[in-house]
Order: sequence, then structure tokens, then C-alpha cells
Amino acid sequence: MRFGFWMPVFGGWLRNVEDEGMPATFDYQRDLAQRAEQTGWDVTLVAELNLNDIKGPEADCLEAWTTTAALASVTSRLELMTAVRPNFRLPALVAKETATIDQISGGRFTLNVVSAWWAEESRQYGGAWVEHDERYARTAEFIAILKGMWTRSEFTLDGRFYEIKNARLHPKPVQKPWPTLYAGGESEAARELIARDCDAYLMHGDPPEALAPKIQDMRARRARHPEAPPLRFGVAAYGIVRPTEAEVKKEVARITDVRSSARGYASYQDFVKGSQLGTDISLEDYSVSNRGLRTGLVGTPEQVAARVRELERIGVDLVLLQCSPQREEMDRFAEQVFPLMRG
Repeated sequence: MRFGFWMPVFGGWLRNVEDEGMPATFDYQRDLAQRAEQTGWDVTLVAELNLNDIKGPEADCLEAWTTTAALASVTSRLELMTAVRPNFRLPALVAKETATIDQISGGRFTLNVVSAWWAEESRQYGGAWVEHDERYARTAEFIAILKGMWTRSEFTLDGRFYEIKNARLHPKPVQKPWPTLYAGGESEAARELIARDCDAYLMHGDPPEALAPKIQDMRARRARHPEAPPLRFGVAAYGIVRPTEAEVKKEVARITDVRSSARGYASYQDFVKGSQLGTDISLEDYSVSNRGLRTGLVGTPEQVAARVRELERIGVDLVLLQCSPQREEMDRFAEQVFPLMRG
């Protein structure tokens, strides 16, 4: 099992807590990344949104790619996974940017390909918006261009969404054949795309009994592409580690108090409407990003470690954690859970 965390470029993950003590500044992200390397974390995911969907569109948030490029130069071990959304970017330029950041980081840069869901943000920033299944058709061409430019001396594609001719890219990425391509999604279009074209499947938070059939389904889809290596699997989670169950319940009550703030609720409704999710969404899911509480990394160190082992048993090999305040809770997780998993 590898342990990762979401970089808090939005200033936190809790829609009902105004100030989480983790500002959306580069200084905070840099210090957190360097601390994570010291305490044994493996991966960070830098989400790409131009507006803040957690604290509200008027709140600060950092741009993902410039933040990651800067982090690449001040870290030495951490895998830097950055989201990319085809509605805002040209694939040939993304291929070039990826290769450059991979060179800067010494082969530590990976991509989370997100087909996009926030129509209002796309309108504000002039994105090329298309409807749900068309987004995945566009993403398929996007990925084909990335792979072609990373692996060939010259690449041409004449597609529905993109046209490039005799494109060259040098230097290539450090990683071969290409940096890992992660992606998530619960619709039929998403699962087919990921099983065919990506390297790893990232899932929203859910308990092991809900995740296991998703993993089985994706393995069966992947088997229809025998030339591809086995898929890897990651899951989002929100972490709360406390010495007693009473303290755990107190913290859960604090972060799920929906009366405290509603600034991010409009963007959350856009997410639900713009996605084809395989489950109903509760107000508790609204309170914490990415359905993180459902994964169950909440409890005493022993309880959390036991749940991680369950996830590992069903095939999950990466947990991407959110917590608040991030540095203090990540330190607690590393000090109290890592030894139980790695001892």
C-alpha cells in the first residue's frame, strides 16, 4: 500500500469550516510537501480547478501546474500527481509541459486525467465545454496525443477534436513508456476509457464492500485489452485518527455541521449534476470532499490500520488522504498508523 495526500491548494477540504489553518499559499504547500517527504508519504495529488469549489468561488485557490512545477524543484522523493482537464488545455502542449516537469523532478511527475464537470467554471474561464459522453470521447483523443508524442519521434493525429501534424517533442519524459496516467469516473463512458487507455483507476470514497465490485468490474474490462499491464487502484479518503471513539465522534460532528457555512454548495450541486455518479449523495458527503468519510479511515490507530488492510486485500494499492488541519493530522497519521502498516 502506498499513502498519498491531496495538496490543499483550496485552503482545506471542509465545506462547513471557514478557516482550517491551511492557507492556499505556496509557502504552505511547499512546507507540507517537504514535511511529507520526511514523514514517509509517497504521493501528493494537486487538483486542477480555476475556482475554489470547497470554500466558494470567491475564495483563493492555487493553479495546479505552476504549483507542481515549483514543488518539483524543492522536493526529492514525492510523486507529484497533477490533474489535467482537456476542456482547458491543448494535448500537445500538455505533453510538452509534462515532459518538462518530469525532467525537473527526475521522473516523479504523473497525471490525473479529469474529463471535467463544472460548467460554470468552464464558462468563466472560456473552456471548450461539451456534454458528458462527448467529454470522454475528447479525452480519448487527448490521451492518444499524449502517448504518441511521448513515445514517437514524430506524431500525427487527425481526429474529431484535435488535429496535429508531424509533431515532435524533445526531451521525452524520464519515465518510460510514459508518466502514469490516473483517472476516475463511475459512468459507463468513463470506465471504458480508463480500462482501455489509463494505467490506474482512482475511486471516490466508499467502504471496501462497495469498492470491491468496482475493482472486479475494472479488472474484467481491462482483461479485454491483453496488451496493457494490470490496472492499479487508488481511493480517496478522509482521515481522522484519535485515541478514543468518543474523540472520533466529536471530530466527525465538528466537520459535518452543515449549518456553519454554505459557500461551496452551488459548485457542489454543479458537480453532482455534471457527473454520472453510481451512488446517492448525502449532506455528510457534501461536508467532506470526494466522499472521503465513506472509506472509513476514521477511528483509533488500530481501527484505521485494520481498514487500510481491508482496502489492500480487495486490491487498492494507493490511499489518497484528505485531513484537516493537514500538517498536524498527516503527522498524527504517519506517527500512529504507518508503524502498524509498515512494521
